[in-house]
Amino acid sequence: MIDIRQLADKTALGAAAAKLGAEAIRAAIAAKGKASIIVATGASQFEVLQNLVTADDIDWSKVTAFHLDEYVGMEITHPASFRKFLQERFVDPLGGAVAFHRINGEGDAAAEAERVSALIARHKIDVCFAGIGENCHLAFNDPPADFETDKPYIVVTLDEACRKQQMGEGWFPTLEAVPQKAISMSIRQILKSELIILSVPDERKAQAVKDAVQGKVDPMHPASIVQKHPNTVLLLDPDSASRLA
Repeated sequence: MIDIRQLADKTALGAAAAKLGAEAIRAAIAAKGKASIIVATGASQFEVLQNLVTADDIDWSKVTAFHLDEYVGMEITHPASFRKFLQERFVDPLGGAVAFHRINGEGDAAAEAERVSALIARHKIDVCFAGIGENCHLAFNDPPADFETDKPYIVVTLDEACRKQQMGEGWFPTLEAVPQKAISMSIRQILKSELIILSVPDERKAQAVKDAVQGKVDPMHPASIVQKHPNTVLLLDPDSASRLA
């Protein structure tokens, strides 16, 4: 059962996601002396990261972080680079205290997927921060998503709806400028997280939210897989929750 919580607005949603995640990080450090997390990018994560990096009483030197995905062929200097996004909004505000494993999509994508797969395989993930795409994707697992692969990171082809979302959010000037491939954390790797926190504001995500939580578990609606996860919290605002029965 997904724990669905509706917040007043995007600002409150981000604060709630960060608070919940910070509690999980502190608990992991208290229990085993370290924590491993997954951080996400995109418009849904601005407020989450802003609140997370200012959370009290987290020893970030004991935290290892991975990110969900990165475009193939994307230079870190590009405004849409997820490495750049997380460097500026997560790593730099923490003074570099956190151990952050970046996905570098500029070279051999398959080799890079194998490299970061080997790294994350050594870690038990305590909390995964993520969102849901307009096409119901989870990370860059666009429909039909691969629910079967055990590889932690895979090279994927982005569908048109996903690429239109990236353009619509202002990361790219044209659809043609949006890369067609990415390195993405796989569905099964995401599901290995002890806690999944999904932050999903805005009306444009309302149908995807409905499909994810009230439809059948289906690779055509990749985020629906969290129905099978034992500890997922879905944070919504009134707009993104507007189509739920």
